Amino acid sequence: MKLMRQHSEEPDVNLTPMIDVVFLLLLFFMVSTSFIRESSLKVDLPEATGQALAEQEAPIDIIIRANGEVLVNDTPIAVATRDALRDLLKTTAGENADPHIIISADANAEYQQIVTAMDAAQLLGFTRLTLATRQKSVETP
Repeated sequence: MKLMRQHSEEPDVNLTPMIDVVFLLLLFFMVSTSFIRESSLKVDLPEATGQALAEQEAPIDIIIRANGEVLVNDTPIAVATRDALRDLLKTTAGENADPHIIISADANAEYQQIVTAMDAAQLLGFTRLTLATRQKSVETP
C-alpha cells in the first residue's frame, strides 16, 4: 500500500486588519486626549463678575508700571531683579507663610517683569497669585 504524502499548507495570517485596528485606536486616543500644559506656578485667574472678593488678610500688591518701575505695597524697588524682589517680598510677608499676592501690571509693561515677579514669589513658596485685570466696559448700542 502506497500512501501519498499530503502536503499541508502553512497557515497564512493576514496582519493587515490588525494593523488597521491598531492605527485606528492610536488615532482615536490622540484625538480624544486633551493636551493641557500644567504650570509650576498656581495662578488664581480673576473672574470678571464685577464683585469684589472678600479677603481675610491684606494682600501684597506688586505694581508694575509701563516705564519699568516696580512697587511692592507702595515701596519702590531701585533695580527690579528677581533677588531684590524676593527679598522685599520676604520682608513684606513677615510671618505669613503664603500671603495673597496681587500683581497689577500696566498693559504696556514688559512681560519679562511680570514673569520676574511671579518667579520671585515662587522661589519663596508663595502660591496664591492673582493677576489684576479690569473689566472691559460694555457699550450698549
